[in-house]
Amino acid sequence: MMLSQNKRLEVMQFLAKDIDSIIESYLNNIDTNWQPADLLPESSAPEFLEEIKELRASCKELPYDYLAVLVGDIITEEALPTYESWLMDIEGISKSEPQGWSKWIRMWTAEENRHGDLLNKYVYLSGRVNMKQMEISTQHLIADGMEIGCGTDPYRNFVYTSFQETATNISHRRTATLSKKYGNVQLSKICGVIAADEARHAKAYKSFVSRIFEIDPSEMMIAFEDMMRKKISMPAHFLRQQGEKIGETWAHFSDAAQRLGVYTSLDYTEILSGLITEWDIANIGGLTPAAEKGRDYLMNLPDRFLKIAQRTGIKAPLEYEFNWITR
Repeated sequence: MMLSQNKRLEVMQFLAKDIDSIIESYLNNIDTNWQPADLLPESSAPEFLEEIKELRASCKELPYDYLAVLVGDIITEEALPTYESWLMDIEGISKSEPQGWSKWIRMWTAEENRHGDLLNKYVYLSGRVNMKQMEISTQHLIADGMEIGCGTDPYRNFVYTSFQETATNISHRRTATLSKKYGNVQLSKICGVIAADEARHAKAYKSFVSRIFEIDPSEMMIAFEDMMRKKISMPAHFLRQQGEKIGETWAHFSDAAQRLGVYTSLDYTEILSGLITEWDIANIGGLTPAAEKGRDYLMNLPDRFLKIAQRTGIKAPLEYEFNWITR
């Protein structure tokens, strides 16, 4: 494919021709997909109240850090309006072309939307979460927006989503494992089905980058390098509780996730290593001198990050109260 000066737009238009097959490969059919109601007590059933009692009993032993991480994950999932509006601004994605990339964004958002709905209803029924404070944090996160250093560049944004969806899969998979350890089989199943969705979404975004590497390898390499120099921030890095400044809660949430082993600095390093392998960075040919330098930087980066992760270790609990959690 011969590319003109406006490479990115041409690449996005070329890839958009396969949107229907992309959707079929990586998103589930809406009519047969799982819905939150499938995984929660049925409110019209005679045994509803008894099931609620059992649900609340199974949540009593969930530790403080676990609940803090779970609620932080819920707030992240419920900030979808921010993520959809961000992706719709990417070069090559236009609302005026409803069957192109915007179709992928709408359908991805629709599938993601179930995650926050399901977890929100579950913790409401659990009696362990201050719902109003969680809702305030969610509204703040949506209102504050996000800044991830991608601009409107599709190459950088697809690096970000490849990384972020992989990280989200890890987080939900680990909360599933921990909830089972704490004796809550129902919550383990809930987190598990969400993790499976995130794994499919990560595969999709990684496949977009793979295609771009085939068509425009040098610019894609430079975009990958740039995103890793900036470091990948999670969507909830502006997280805050009532009365706090933007991002003030994020460090405490991250510390809780690190202590639990839900998402750690070592995971960050391993995701990067996985992307380097997935995209076969070592063997991509036809690169410009600038892109070759970018490749060298990327290939050496996992070892640098690993050393930092090993020095970081597990942080001790801090004197911090998450107002989302009831005692």
